[in-house]
Amino acid sequence: MIIMERMIETCSAQETWQAGYEMGQEAVPGQVITLIGDLGVGKTVFTQGFAAGLGIRDSVNSPTFTILQVYEDGRIPLYHFDVYRIGDSEEMLEVGWDEYVSGEGVCLVEWADLIEDLIEELPGEMVTAVTIEKDPQKGYDYRRITIS
Repeated sequence: MIIMERMIETCSAQETWQAGYEMGQEAVPGQVITLIGDLGVGKTVFTQGFAAGLGIRDSVNSPTFTILQVYEDGRIPLYHFDVYRIGDSEEMLEVGWDEYVSGEGVCLVEWADLIEDLIEELPGEMVTAVTIEKDPQKGYDYRRITIS
């Protein structure tokens, strides 16, 4: 198995948004984007850019209290999961995880490391992992975005 990895460095929220936007423009139905990073690294900013790249005009916010937000006004639907508050992977199945990952849109999952068992069950070619990290030595707004 060959894993391709690329790294993007951003120095502002706008640049992080732009990285998401460009990835959203390339997204295809059936793709699952796993988004991993600590609180406050810019996962939601990246997601907002991603949604805009899909052509979604709705306001995109983190669905922390509802687990899932569905946006259908872009070129393909976006299924935006935020699994920060789930107790276990079983809750994802109750929300309809299986239907969404096999649906017509793209799934973007914030805090995907919390449902790693479900992600590992997916075919590798479906999953794109995005990790966002801060590096305080490089500045307050600096982000390292690793895509694999």
